[in-house]
Amino acid sequence: MAANDDTGGASPEAGALDRLFALLQWCLPTRLLSRLLHSLAEARAPRFKNLLIRLFVRVYRVDLREAESAEPAAYPTFNAFFTRRLAADARPLPVDPDAIACPVDGRLGAFGAIERGRLFQVKGAAYDVTDLLGGREEWAAAFLAGRYATLYLAPSDYHRVHMPVGGGLRDTLYVPGRLFGVNPASVRAIPRLFTRNERLVTLFDTACGPMAAVLVGAFGVGGIRTVWSGNVTPPHRRQPRHDSFAAGGEGVHLERGDELGAFHFGSTVVLLFGPGAVAWDENLQAGMTLRMGCPLGRIADGV
Repeated sequence: MAANDDTGGASPEAGALDRLFALLQWCLPTRLLSRLLHSLAEARAPRFKNLLIRLFVRVYRVDLREAESAEPAAYPTFNAFFTRRLAADARPLPVDPDAIACPVDGRLGAFGAIERGRLFQVKGAAYDVTDLLGGREEWAAAFLAGRYATLYLAPSDYHRVHMPVGGGLRDTLYVPGRLFGVNPASVRAIPRLFTRNERLVTLFDTACGPMAAVLVGAFGVGGIRTVWSGNVTPPHRRQPRHDSFAAGGEGVHLERGDELGAFHFGSTVVLLFGPGAVAWDENLQAGMTLRMGCPLGRIADGV
């Protein structure tokens, strides 16, 4: 359909301003600008980085009372502030051990069932799970007829990503791509946005079967990092990179709520579960604001 064209065809949900914003992004050197922003965010000059932090807190109304440190001077760089830790009790996990914990602070986008191998970006515009997973058909097969949820992190949000369920890391795949914005206007206007952008696919074996957490890069995202390998980007590479991890005691195992990684600016996480593995909470609605640790659903009975 037209929405799958590589150079145009905005979704039916996109308005004129959305399309204009998307066109501007097609024309901009987003990789170069993202590298420049990353360099500024790593500056250590105290007056400069403190000014950046204070301006950001004021413009985006960031609540620093939840952070381990509420003092801008305590952070060596703007990026350190941006990926700040929260106080230990700021995000409690669900009491129910079978609950799926929201992995981030953010806004819930599209969610539901993976139908005929497709996930919906917005109403009327879909993308392929195989494309999302970097073309790995054998990985995608595990999620056909499964469940997905898309979570958007705005610049003002807490930017660490946590595990929704416990699991052992099996594979990661860095997929090179564009750096379009992932804000709601871009999602409405740019077809197959999440399969165009640079991303890191992480595959876990969990008590409810395979789970993928896809960390999608975006314009201004100066870096994606994980707790097991450190910085994934920068640099923004041109070739994919696949890493396999040992199972059992030699591998990487994370419990529900453990930190998985972080973004160095606003971005998106796409969660995938296999068929019959989880049931989303009946109260979920697209567009609602969620906090890390709140229940998204439960591991399905009998899994």
